[in-house]
Amino acid sequence: MTTTTPPATIGTQDTNKRSTRAARVRGRLNSRIATVAAIVIAVVWTIPTFGLFVSSFRPEEQIKTTGWWNFFSDPQFTLENYQDVLFGQNASSGQLAGYFINSFVITVPSVLFPIAFASLAAYALAWMNFRGRDWVYIGIFALQIVPLQMALVPLLSFFSRGVSLGGVTLMPAWNLDGAQNFAQVWFAHTCFALPFAVFLLHNFMSQLPRDLMEAARVDGASHPKIFRTIVLPLVAPALAALGIFQFLWVWNDLLVALIFAGGSDVTAPLTVRLAELAGTRGNEWQRLTAGAFVSIVVPLIVFLSLQRYFVRGLLAGSVKG
Repeated sequence: MTTTTPPATIGTQDTNKRSTRAARVRGRLNSRIATVAAIVIAVVWTIPTFGLFVSSFRPEEQIKTTGWWNFFSDPQFTLENYQDVLFGQNASSGQLAGYFINSFVITVPSVLFPIAFASLAAYALAWMNFRGRDWVYIGIFALQIVPLQMALVPLLSFFSRGVSLGGVTLMPAWNLDGAQNFAQVWFAHTCFALPFAVFLLHNFMSQLPRDLMEAARVDGASHPKIFRTIVLPLVAPALAALGIFQFLWVWNDLLVALIFAGGSDVTAPLTVRLAELAGTRGNEWQRLTAGAFVSIVVPLIVFLSLQRYFVRGLLAGSVKG
């Protein structure tokens, strides 16, 4: 005995097939559009960097008289720019080793301090119940909209005058020169980084399974033990992503370092020295092209070494379960 499919059912099946086929076509088109857009953005972003790289190997006369694209029609290659930046003896060039050390001394604590303080604060805001917790979190989130340029003068006054309350000196005035400049830069970078760091880590920690935390408390684990043995290993990708962001920000910073560290070779970071490579009249910028790529080596190594954690940190929390 044979059965015949009603015409209405056949029409419905054909409609479903056409809808599925149309959805697949739209998905392929969206994928291709996204790929093309990504390629275009990558090319547009890379061309200026590539031009700077080409210029760093061109002679001074060619850099100042022609565009970098003329290198392909009239290729002239030299290492004099890099030699001048790395080993030059003039006051306006060379001797970057000390500034490299200063950048490390400034950057490493300026990365570790915000991560340490923000991770503790984020855990407290995510998993500890206390009065006013939500308002504290809202206040920290709102601090992200305050431009750091608005806080430079008050912070500088804070360092120079100290803090007194009722005739009692809570913090003495700091000297604006010498080794204390490093502490000032650490303090400034830590203050400016904490709002975003707390916001980012709080979002990761608040997504951790509640059953896991409750099971740890049932087993007698205290908050310090839960934070140390459970939370930190689970949010390691987020910590790595935050560390990369903060490292790149501090390493490439010029404004905060110039104000609080000064311009002397004792405390000034590499960015301050790079700004001086162009000369007093700004016409020696062939050194700047080479110096830029010398300074990019360390951030590139940091990013490549932590890239897998960086990607995991960006994708964490996008899919629950």
